Amino acid sequence: MVIVGICGASGSGKSTLAKEIADSLTCATVIIGQDCYYKNHAHLPIEERVRINYDEPGIFDYDEMIGDIERLSKGMPITQKGYDYALHIRADTDRVIYPPDVLILEGIHVFHDERLCGAMSLKVFMHVDIDICLLRRIRRDIKQRGRSIDNICEQYLLTVKPMYERFVSKYINDADFAVMRGGKNRTAIDAICAYITAKLPEKKFERDGA
Repeated sequence: MVIVGICGASGSGKSTLAKEIADSLTCATVIIGQDCYYKNHAHLPIEERVRINYDEPGIFDYDEMIGDIERLSKGMPITQKGYDYALHIRADTDRVIYPPDVLILEGIHVFHDERLCGAMSLKVFMHVDIDICLLRRIRRDIKQRGRSIDNICEQYLLTVKPMYERFVSKYINDADFAVMRGGKNRTAIDAICAYITAKLPEKKFERDGA
């Protein structure tokens, strides 16, 4: 299984790039978003849940995510994890995900854990102007997550921008490949797909020889 990690700021086009890559490949591909692995705070009142910093690295359950990746790598299925952005609680499902040929991991902190990075065959960083990321985030959060402009701006100033400057912007140093202009950069998509296609026989040989 070839594992590709896509990291970058919120609104940089990580999900778009992941989908473009998956749509361009002819093999079985699964995309897993790091957002699905937020730690569950269902035991807290909603008033406390909304005040949690969801942009800092420690908010994710890395052990659970790595456990699922290891199961897929060993040929075992997993169930799909999920998250409810309105209630700020986990929303896991019973949908089964079977081991793919290519696994794409995307999220703002997928390069934070050394174990995750070590499992990746290719690490991609979305190098997009932070102002453009903010505009995309505003549009997404209003349309998809039902948030107000005031709420989005407050969160951006309190957590998103500080965490980007402290952590996310520095992940470019861990990347093998930087993508400019967002997730629909066709040249970057073709280059990444060419790498994956070349890497697949090697991974299949390792699996069959194990």
